[in-house]
Amino acid sequence: MNEVLETPQNDTVTDRRAWMAVLAKSCCQELKEKWEMLDDIPKYHFLKEPETGLVMVQARAGGRGSRFNFGEMTMTKCIVELEAGTEGHAYIAGSDAAHAEMAAVIDALLQEKDSRDRIMSDVITPLQQDLRDRKQKMQSKVAATRVDFFTLVRGEDE
Repeated sequence: MNEVLETPQNDTVTDRRAWMAVLAKSCCQELKEKWEMLDDIPKYHFLKEPETGLVMVQARAGGRGSRFNFGEMTMTKCIVELEAGTEGHAYIAGSDAAHAEMAAVIDALLQEKDSRDRIMSDVITPLQQDLRDRKQKMQSKVAATRVDFFTLVRGEDE
């Protein structure tokens, strides 16, 4: 079995949260492009085939108030196991089974010491940059349409 990368200098839980977030938030087409560039994807089998269901999304009034149930959204989860025995998990917003499968396999590959650096540089880093670019583009659009209101105190409020 391949050695799972766990070192004191590198908090694998924090790193895994970060790469799972990138995989989940990435556009399926972008992920598929990176997936197709990987030439040595090991054999794997499903521990849980991609399965779509509903999850309750909670929110807070004003971002700070008490929690309330905002609504439901679809989510797809998938769990795979590589030949070496490493498990990969994915939770994806929406109902794209292929996206969940690719994300789960990449999660498993990232946990293996011999493939982690390559997958990080070939898949995760470019996807992170794509996410940053999309966010920047959205922020620019929002900033361009932002209206700042200015009101003066009127004498009748005394």
